[in-house]
Amino acid sequence: MMLTVQKRLIDFLLPHAKQVKINDVRIGLGFTAVKIESGHGGVAWTPNSPATSCTHFASAGTLVGRPAQEMLSMLGDEVSDLARALGLATANALLATLPAPRSLKEDIISSLNISQNDRVAMVGYFGPIIAQLRKTGCQLDILELNDNHAETLPPEKAGTVLSQCTIAIITGTSLINGTFDELISKLGKPRAAVLLGPSSPLCSAVFHDTKITHVAGSRVRNTDAILRIVSEGGGTMLMKPYLDFETVLTI
Repeated sequence: MMLTVQKRLIDFLLPHAKQVKINDVRIGLGFTAVKIESGHGGVAWTPNSPATSCTHFASAGTLVGRPAQEMLSMLGDEVSDLARALGLATANALLATLPAPRSLKEDIISSLNISQNDRVAMVGYFGPIIAQLRKTGCQLDILELNDNHAETLPPEKAGTVLSQCTIAIITGTSLINGTFDELISKLGKPRAAVLLGPSSPLCSAVFHDTKITHVAGSRVRNTDAILRIVSEGGGTMLMKPYLDFETVLTI
């Protein structure tokens, strides 16, 4: 498994994680949230657990108080998706302590100027923007693991769809399930490629020589509210009032 961007993000943030401790951790059904001692928070999607017992993470009960560097390094774990989720949530909390990068002021989909001449490949089912995309008249191909959603294509079609698209929208959860490098390798020459979702790290530097042109992620505005919602099984729509959604350019 290649974890190119994950390891770059670890290297980028390790100097900023010195002397920082983990203040709180919540592994919810939909999202995982981490709070560092400065009060900053970060979120990442919670992957499905392969656990064969009622314990889903062997280090549970020992995470609070750990050095942030240690938790951040979990992002490079080549075995556990859940460890990578904890690492990415920690990375997003640490990124929130840095000066905010210059970001687009307009909605990411509007900024792409999508027309009926475009072929859009969407990896992951982003319900709220599908109707917005369909209004443009573009050809929309949605690749999704969960076959409960209508009008989606199985992962086996990824090679064809990604190689032919003019715009790619790829879920930030690909950094958690370890599929990011594989997906990027299948891209042809799209005019734009967006990493999208609350998990996506707002750090343009780690994507500089990939085909990703935009990172549309989130910054936690109210950490305690996010911790509570995550603990109670909430997801993006319930967290939305307490997040700032931003898009940074990587080129």
